[in-house]
Amino acid sequence: MSAQEKTVSPSLSRREIEVLTHVALGQTSKEIAGALGIGERTVNWHLERVFVKLGAGSRAEAVALAFELGIVRRPHDSQTSP
Repeated sequence: MSAQEKTVSPSLSRREIEVLTHVALGQTSKEIAGALGIGERTVNWHLERVFVKLGAGSRAEAVALAFELGIVRRPHDSQTSP
């Protein structure tokens, strides 16, 4: 990633990144709400903020952009994997 790309990367909150990470795992808003101990409407509100900040029109696009920008790591990128 170039320095220019890093400077234009959106600033997501910790909670927005948490929600987006769960979306990347294929979880529904209801599942994410249960996992994070927040309401489903709150999950959807965080997702809407993510869409705006990333310029995404869908969950899939938001996840793809998050991977591309390094905001969320792919599951196989984990340091605990062999």
